[in-house]
Amino acid sequence: MSNYVPVEESADTSVSSSAEFSENVITINRCSKVVKGGRNFSFGALVVVGDHNGNVGYGYGKANEVSDAIRKGGEIARKSLVKIPVNGSTLPHTVNIKYRGAKILMRPASAGTGLIAGGVVRAILSLAGIQDVLAKSLGASNPINVVKATFKAIDALQTRDEILTKRGLK
Repeated sequence: MSNYVPVEESADTSVSSSAEFSENVITINRCSKVVKGGRNFSFGALVVVGDHNGNVGYGYGKANEVSDAIRKGGEIARKSLVKIPVNGSTLPHTVNIKYRGAKILMRPASAGTGLIAGGVVRAILSLAGIQDVLAKSLGASNPINVVKATFKAIDALQTRDEILTKRGLK
């Protein structure tokens, strides 16, 4: 069961999307191609966007200029928003997910604990508006795989009502 929320197309998407979504550049990769005249550089930017209200998405944009790659990554991220189920200001349950070499462990925390997570996971959860979480990124430190593992962990989260309806209980 996926938590993807479709983005509504309207005439004012550029104005409203920049106002309500915050953007964070996780990493920028530079690739070079050696040609007769020298080197041609291209860039890839991993961008995470969120509205601090439970919606977060990521995108990887590629272009010949850094600014174009970041812009493309932000547009892709806005199209792939995910709704995070929350229990107050924390997660509903513990989740331990592996994606390729990256492993993510996220645990709910009591109120006032804060966002205890490192690097990429911290950026994603803060843009989503999660305030109290204990998280650990284990295994590989490749930012792209850590982002994908974090979003796989977010997809694995379920609220109490979803679990009860799946079991056929009230």
